[in-house]
Amino acid sequence: MSLNDRVKVTIRCNNCGERFILRGRKEKGKIDTGFKQCICNNANDFEIETHDF
Repeated sequence: MSLNDRVKVTIRCNNCGERFILRGRKEKGKIDTGFKQCICNNANDFEIETHDF
C-alpha cells in the first residue's frame, strides 16, 4: 500500500440521515476528503465507512 492510495468514503450524518459519497486519499493512516460539515450544520456526529478502489 503506497502513502497516497485513493479510497471511496461514505459519510452518513447521524443528525439528519443525509449521505455523502466522496473520494479521498489515505495518507499515514488518515483519510482526507475535504469534507467539513453536513448541510444541517452538523460537524461532528457522522458514521464513516471506507472502501478501497
